[in-house]
Amino acid sequence: MSDILIVDDERDIRELIGDILEDEGFTTRLAGNSQEAMAEINAEPPALLILDIWLKDSKMDGIDILKTVKRDNPDVPVVIISGHGNIEIAVAAIKQGAYDFIEKPFNIDQLLVVIRRGMETSRLRRENATLKRGEVKAAEMIGESPAFRGLLSQLDKVTKSNGRVMLTGPAGCGKEVAARYIHARSNRANGPFVTVNSAGVEPELMEAMLFGRESAKRGVEPGLLEQAHGGVIYFDEVADMPPGTQSKILRVLVDQSFTRVGGTDKVRVDLRVISSTNRDLTGEIAAGRFREELYHRLNVVPIAVPALAERREDIPVLARHFIETFNRGQGLPLREVSDDAVALLQTMNWPGNVRQLKNLVERVLILGDGAGPIEARELPQEQAAEAEGDGRVILSGTLATLPLREARETFEREYLLTQINRFGGNISRTAAFVGMERSALHRKLKSLGVVTGAKAGSRIAAVDGDIQEVS
Repeated sequence: MSDILIVDDERDIRELIGDILEDEGFTTRLAGNSQEAMAEINAEPPALLILDIWLKDSKMDGIDILKTVKRDNPDVPVVIISGHGNIEIAVAAIKQGAYDFIEKPFNIDQLLVVIRRGMETSRLRRENATLKRGEVKAAEMIGESPAFRGLLSQLDKVTKSNGRVMLTGPAGCGKEVAARYIHARSNRANGPFVTVNSAGVEPELMEAMLFGRESAKRGVEPGLLEQAHGGVIYFDEVADMPPGTQSKILRVLVDQSFTRVGGTDKVRVDLRVISSTNRDLTGEIAAGRFREELYHRLNVVPIAVPALAERREDIPVLARHFIETFNRGQGLPLREVSDDAVALLQTMNWPGNVRQLKNLVERVLILGDGAGPIEARELPQEQAAEAEGDGRVILSGTLATLPLREARETFEREYLLTQINRFGGNISRTAAFVGMERSALHRKLKSLGVVTGAKAGSRIAAVDGDIQEVS
């Protein structure tokens, strides 16, 4: 970014500086008074501002413009120039945030040095802020299942727009990763990605965190909305946002501006908003806990992120990805996953979804037996059928109370449901694994009342009556 705005009431000077800078490869814009300058800044903040202190026929002088720019666009370096310069003016300008002060008549080579240093300093500050906020966190989407491919297709459709996206799905399913995927492939990829943890902040502190604050003692403290200027702000679990804050966020979405806590001036922001929730927001609206107007503002493009149970085919791929990630990041062993361990992982319950799988892989790598393949015995057995050393299976309490015929039917039904869902509804692969002919498996499923149907782009199995059968 090399766009420089030159503000000077002397036409000859601003045009001379503009011509010289354009010869050096910069793009320039010119303004002769404060009204023109603020119009240019509000239309698009420049990469650097060259600003004269004294401006004839203007509502604001250079110091007033400097204060406004450093308040609303703190990353823009401002170089002050003046033909009436003295030490008091220079000190005042630097205190208000100016990058440097140059007296007229100035040396062009000196001006060019100051401009290049100012732009480089600004770039380094932005990169440093990005690293501190963790905005370069990976946004890798991992999977191969039909449900995953359907999600990816929807995400790809919204990356180039500026529309607001609402991601829904259970906790731990990867909603923030999906949000970062949108950001990384959007026109705002070089801008910040700022997360607002709606459930992790006390209600009385939420507004100061979002909008920032102003006080005579501490000066201006930018909030998360300002930090996200030019990029994406992600409201994580937006249903937990305090009701009072909801109404103020609604106003920000309408006006693209707000007032800091304790302040009076409007702060303009350019944001794309992505939000997420694991709750039914229509139910929250009916209960009076969520504003309907805010819901409609945020829910422009709704995208459902599937639970891990709806994409069990992806579990081996995800497990290998996490193993490689922990190997690179923590030096944990780079282990394979045995077929028995894969089968067990695909049949386990995952209430915590992808996050739970990631935590389990990390635990196994830390506490595991060595560098060999991960075996089924290293995985927690409480979520699946437990086995004793002599090969006996410990029955659940419910199954142990049934007569043999009912217990056998219950076991067969649950076993086949698990296997079909493990293979993403693929009957041929299920038949091969369980050792049955495809036609025999179909007859068995019919006798047990098991049907297959579609959900989240994938075929799943359920007991007849719980799902609409698909031919």
